[in-house]
Amino acid sequence: MAQLLVVTPDASDPAAPVSLPGLALLAHTMRICLPDADALTAASRVDAVVIDARTDLAAARTVCRLFVAAGNSVPLLLVLSEGGFVAIRPDWGVDDIVCDTAGPAEFEARLRLLLERTEESSVLATGPLTIDENGYHAAVNGRPLDLTYTEFELLKYLAQHPGRVFSREQLLSDVWGYDYYGGTRTVDVHVRRLRAKLGVEFESLIGTVRNVGYRFSPEGIPRADE
Repeated sequence: MAQLLVVTPDASDPAAPVSLPGLALLAHTMRICLPDADALTAASRVDAVVIDARTDLAAARTVCRLFVAAGNSVPLLLVLSEGGFVAIRPDWGVDDIVCDTAGPAEFEARLRLLLERTEESSVLATGPLTIDENGYHAAVNGRPLDLTYTEFELLKYLAQHPGRVFSREQLLSDVWGYDYYGGTRTVDVHVRRLRAKLGVEFESLIGTVRNVGYRFSPEGIPRADE
């Protein structure tokens, strides 16, 4: 039985049942929420996200793009009315789509395939770094890294976006979450700890971009002065 997050405009009443008949009949545990930034935080604790785009395509597109921008690895299943299929583009970043008239058997099959594909691709290998997202295990050049939860999430997030520069504010928002009230120096502290655990040979995997933030490079880049 999977843990599902159902993102829908109908979530104004969290206690209300899921309004998708084909989905509501399944035995999975379901939590519903509105299509807003809070869905990103909720998605970190589920196996798959079902996005209800039947009545508000614009809101569904926005939340899909939020997931993509955040580097979220949870699979996304988009539910559409028949007329909504013409609006879908690759930049939505969804893993599969299904018509709202689909029955329980089709919903179950699509979810099963999504979850199986996710399990198969849970290991991220980039340069000398290997990250097992499901097992919360990371290694550099075959050497296991003893990381805290937040260190692991930060390293994984940077490694999922090689070459992209993130400001400290972005990292606080995307890794620590919107409800975190600490200062940006927290990011610097965690980066220093990560570099120390990567060791002198591999600390340059996390580079400093002066006056901007940090980026991950599988080839390693010279560190600028902070």
